[in-house]
Amino acid sequence: MSESIKCLIVDDEPLAIKVIKGYVEQVPQLELVDTCGDAMSAFQVINQKKVDLIFLDIEMPGINGISFIKSLSNPPAVILTTAFREYAFESYEIEVVDYLLKPISFDRFFKAINKHLKSKTATPEMPDTPAKTGGSIYVYSNKKNLKVYFDDILYVESIKDYITIHTTEAQIVSKNTITNFEELLPSSFLRIHRSFIVNSTKITAFTHQDIEIGDKEVPIGTSYKRAVLEQLKG
Repeated sequence: MSESIKCLIVDDEPLAIKVIKGYVEQVPQLELVDTCGDAMSAFQVINQKKVDLIFLDIEMPGINGISFIKSLSNPPAVILTTAFREYAFESYEIEVVDYLLKPISFDRFFKAINKHLKSKTATPEMPDTPAKTGGSIYVYSNKKNLKVYFDDILYVESIKDYITIHTTEAQIVSKNTITNFEELLPSSFLRIHRSFIVNSTKITAFTHQDIEIGDKEVPIGTSYKRAVLEQLKG
């Protein structure tokens, strides 16, 4: 079993800390090591405890969040949590995992966590199972965070505000948009329709109208057809 991701929340608003803390507690892969109301307190925590990921507010008394991260020689991964859009461009300089605007929903929070988890699962997590070599993602479904291996996904289908992930063993329904989920998938996945993404390694046949994955036919959208066919034929 992989080690938990040790998190630090840094924010001068007690309510903001309470919200993020509640979200952290819902994700079993995360472990909260401390909370701080300013950058100087956070600096002390980082020097005393192992911290893998910081949920960091920007506008705080004393040193602001971006200046604080720039001052660290070997900073942990950072997810910025702020009410101000104007820092988005500056945040690229410190290569943050994500930039969350307050008020932060759990769905948006979980998307940011999945980004971080995706970067950590670029190599096989279980070397004794050769079939599971493409990394994995955690999907919130039925009040649980389910681990789904990319290699097991056949295709993803969108229905209104939900997606259904069709795998080799099950169908997993999660509240998410297909566009958001697409950003979390590796390059082996191909968007072929406004409502469908397929795992290109699972394609068994294709025509100008659809793609076959085993006995399932998935339609190719008109606006996607040219790009999809060029990629498949190339």
